[in-house]
Amino acid sequence: MRIAVTGATGFVGSHLLDRALAAGHQVQALTRRAQPARRGVHWVDGALDRPDALRRLADGCDALVHVAGVINGDREAFVAGNIHGTEAVMDAVAAAGVRRVVHISSLAAREPKLSTYGWSKCVAEEPVIAAGGDWTILRPPAIYGPRDREMLELFRLARRRVVPLPPGVRLSVIAAADLGDLILACLERPASIGRTFEPDDNRPGGWGAAELARAIGRAVGKAVLPLPVPRRAMLLGAAADRLIRRGRAKLTRDRVNYYCHPDWTAAAHARPPAELWTPATDTEAGLAATARWYRAEGWL
Repeated sequence: MRIAVTGATGFVGSHLLDRALAAGHQVQALTRRAQPARRGVHWVDGALDRPDALRRLADGCDALVHVAGVINGDREAFVAGNIHGTEAVMDAVAAAGVRRVVHISSLAAREPKLSTYGWSKCVAEEPVIAAGGDWTILRPPAIYGPRDREMLELFRLARRRVVPLPPGVRLSVIAAADLGDLILACLERPASIGRTFEPDDNRPGGWGAAELARAIGRAVGKAVLPLPVPRRAMLLGAAADRLIRRGRAKLTRDRVNYYCHPDWTAAAHARPPAELWTPATDTEAGLAATARWYRAEGWL
């Protein structure tokens, strides 16, 4: 297939790009800045707020995968990047006559009242469905793997042996490479059309936050002490982060609300069926491989 991809230069998108090329697909990929030439990839200069670029991206493609989105920012940034960006992508898809779309949402969309981010991802699913094409929506949980900067801080904390965590939280995880394989499986199998899936590593009941912290500790070769931090203390930390880093703050009030929700596990009934896809990565091994990549790149 010829696949259009938004967000191909980001963490998840870059893994999808690798998997798509390995499977023999051609890719048209949106990019804000010049990229090195790569066999099988046609780079399209543009962004989600440039309708002309989105039309060129979708033109001549068999399918589109919408990965790009905003994960850090204020309400204005989430609305612009996640909601208006998705609307613009779907307009371009319609203009190009592309019916097959895989939209990468987030497990946060399941609880839109908890955070502005989750709300924006939930609302962004609406134009995908309303377009009436052959859509699939994926709501991945925490995604880890080489090139990821969001979970990097957990690996750095694990090296120091103490990992602060919200108490009583369970969550699911998925390796970026496995998510890339699932996206391609959805494109190739009509049984995924019109479905919303919550993929994970197939660990029943997900991970307790302390369990995951200890697993990351094993990945970096350290015995970790998980340190429960109550919501009130996390909110104070968010205020301090805002004072210090201002618009670049990572620990926002929005994220505290998200982090402290007790259940971020993939629902068993929403998992992709085994005949469509099963994860290939053992999480313990995947975390160890991620730690090795971080070290090799000087990130850890």
